[in-house]
Amino acid sequence: VLHAAEHSAGITRQLLAFARQQPISPEVLDLNAAVDGLLKMLGRLIGDGVRLVWRPGAEVLPVVLDPAQFDQILANLCVNARDAVGASGTITIETGRVCYTADDCANRPERLAGDFAVLTVRDDGCGMDRVTRERIFEPFFTTKPMGEGTGLGLAMVYGTVHQNRGFIEVESAPGEGTVFRIHLPHHTGATAAATGDSTTAAPMGRGETVLVVEDDPLLLGLVRQMLGKLGYAVHEADTPAAALALAAHHDGDLDVVLTDVVLPEMDGRDLADRIRALRPSIRVVFMSGYAPGMLTDRGVLAQGAAFLQKPFPLHQLARRLRQVLDPADTPS
Repeated sequence: VLHAAEHSAGITRQLLAFARQQPISPEVLDLNAAVDGLLKMLGRLIGDGVRLVWRPGAEVLPVVLDPAQFDQILANLCVNARDAVGASGTITIETGRVCYTADDCANRPERLAGDFAVLTVRDDGCGMDRVTRERIFEPFFTTKPMGEGTGLGLAMVYGTVHQNRGFIEVESAPGEGTVFRIHLPHHTGATAAATGDSTTAAPMGRGETVLVVEDDPLLLGLVRQMLGKLGYAVHEADTPAAALALAAHHDGDLDVVLTDVVLPEMDGRDLADRIRALRPSIRVVFMSGYAPGMLTDRGVLAQGAAFLQKPFPLHQLARRLRQVLDPADTPS
């Protein structure tokens, strides 16, 4: 039941974002630096058989965007491209800048006039026909076999881009690959934060080691990337069994376990209890897209347990970790 509820909650959150109701924490990012910070995770996400090419634009490209939203946009586009190219092929990420006039938009109804930073993701995969291309941003539309996709990834990208006053252009044809161009307003205000480093307001780690337990590979990669930005060493497990094996046999320190509540084999609370039996001093932070009150009512989350509601921005993750690691110094 909880697995179904977790899945349902994830769908609900993505649809809320699509409807422009999802709370966000926007800040100034440089597109080039933001892509740079995700390249290792993206390489693992798309696999060894697919070539990933990165062609950054020559200038700083500041935009105002929630860093977690940017991560989701790029990860979803790369997963979509990976599925299109199959076992081998090339995915190319590019950035640039363009300025459109009213005349430029006259025959392009999706296009907006203005100055935009552009994130392009292209692949040399199977491509799409016109009918598919016109439906790709519809919630629940998918060309994947039953059970292999929710049809929400590109809908979420569309909703997020439009929530941030941008637009998307798509070029594709059968056998000719696909190009997605994400246009976001070029930020012309203060650029002090335009390095793409979203850690300014987030308390940094001090080299502590975090064990992340998450069965969704995309979320696992994103959380690992966030922890790395914050200065933590990271070990990861996609099942409770793998987490327990690591806790039992890892020679070094494990300071925190950051675990999803709803997992295969056992829930996160039982897993945390078993890890504490092996390592009594370890701190625990739970995460879930499911409402914490309902998890408490179901008995799978203790009252007052350290908790993060998915999706969470970098600064929330940073502060929650310092709260459990430095309880005397950090307000609750």
